[in-house]
Amino acid sequence: MDFQVAFQIQNVNAFYGQKQVLKDINLNILDKSVTALMGPSGCGKSTLIRCLNRMNDLVPNFRMNGQIMYRNTDLYSKEIDVTDLRREIGMVFQKPNPFPKSIYENIAYGLKIHGVNNRNYLDEMVEASLKNAALWDEVKDRLNDSAFSLSGGQQQRLCIARALAVKPHVILFDEPCSALDPIATAKIEELMTELKKYYALVIVTHNTAQAARISDYTAFLLLGDIIEFGSTEKLFTVPHDNRTEAYLTGKFG
Repeated sequence: MDFQVAFQIQNVNAFYGQKQVLKDINLNILDKSVTALMGPSGCGKSTLIRCLNRMNDLVPNFRMNGQIMYRNTDLYSKEIDVTDLRREIGMVFQKPNPFPKSIYENIAYGLKIHGVNNRNYLDEMVEASLKNAALWDEVKDRLNDSAFSLSGGQQQRLCIARALAVKPHVILFDEPCSALDPIATAKIEELMTELKKYYALVIVTHNTAQAARISDYTAFLLLGDIIEFGSTEKLFTVPHDNRTEAYLTGKFG
C-alpha cells in the first residue's frame, strides 16, 4: 500500500516536567519528500522530531498528549513494539555517532541484532547501504578499519548507511550538518535529495538556507507553536505571518 501521508500529528502537546515545549501541534508529514522543521533554538523542533520515533520516552519527566498516527497506526499505542518502530523510523543525530567498531560492523550490527547472520546477505547489505549513502567508493578497500578513522562528513554518511541497512521507511535528521564543513554538508544535502525518492525525510535545522535548498515542505516553529507550514517555495517567498518573515530575514533567531 502506498501511503501518501507518513505522519498525522494531531493536537500534540509536550512537557518536560511542568514546562510546556510543544503547544497544540497539528501537522501532516508526507511520504517521499523532505519536511524541514525550522526555528530558533528552544522552539521545540528537536522535541517534535523525537516524538516521531519515541526517543522522548527515554527522557525523565517527559509527557505528551494528543495523537501521532504513523501510516494509519497510533504511534503511542500500547501494542507498538518500540524497538521495531525505531528500526522503521531511523534517526541521524547532530554529531556523527559511529559505534567503536569497524566500518563493516557499524552497518552489519543492526542487522545482526534483528537476527541476520548470513554472511553473504550481510556483505550485500553492507555494500548496498554504503552505496546508497554515497560512501562505498571511499571505503570499499578499508571496511575493517575503525569507523573513527573516517572524517566527520564520512562518519555522518556512515550513520546514514547504518540507518538504511535495516530498511526503514522514514529517516529523521536532527541538525545533521551542524558539525560539518560546507563540503561535507553539500554531500549530505545531495544524498538527502536522492533518498527522498524512496523515504519520508524529516530534518530539524536552524539553517534557513539549508531548509530552502533541500526541503519540499517547511514548518516554522516558535516557542512551541507552529507559526506557519506549507510548501517551502511559498513559505520562503510569500510567508503569511510577519514572524516567519522576520525570522527568514534574520531579524531574530
